[in-house]
Amino acid sequence: MIAPFKKTEMVDTTPNEDFAQIAVKFPFRILVAEDNLINQKLIRNIFELLGYKIDIAANGIEVLEALKRKIYDVIFMDIQMPEMNGYETTRIIISHRNMTRPIIIAMTANAMQGDREKCFEVGMDDYVTKPMRVDNLIKVLHNWGEKKFPNSLYI
Repeated sequence: MIAPFKKTEMVDTTPNEDFAQIAVKFPFRILVAEDNLINQKLIRNIFELLGYKIDIAANGIEVLEALKRKIYDVIFMDIQMPEMNGYETTRIIISHRNMTRPIIIAMTANAMQGDREKCFEVGMDDYVTKPMRVDNLIKVLHNWGEKKFPNSLYI
């Protein structure tokens, strides 16, 4: 027998009109670096709930290739990825970009003492833990959105 779906803290399934307005207020071009297919689908659904269409890269090499094709405002960077991890990818982005580089937000299940600091040491700008919670994601988007789009208003 299959257990019924349980509502989790990760995604509030209750519709909220204000969610879709976040992408209108803060029109970020977002790249998500995540190697796990299930997490990719979940993260895409969360961002769609907020009104964003995101691009996804499965590892650091794909992130660097995506940056050659398109300008992104924000990269949500998984730390543990195959081929090239989030730390190494961040170092390369920072070394090859000028002051207009994307905002890099660590997205990791590593929540031990010192993990957050290590992300900042390599040059990441912010940090969210997985499993990703919609309320935490909204806070991060608001924080960086207010800095990048200071005069934006809800429509």
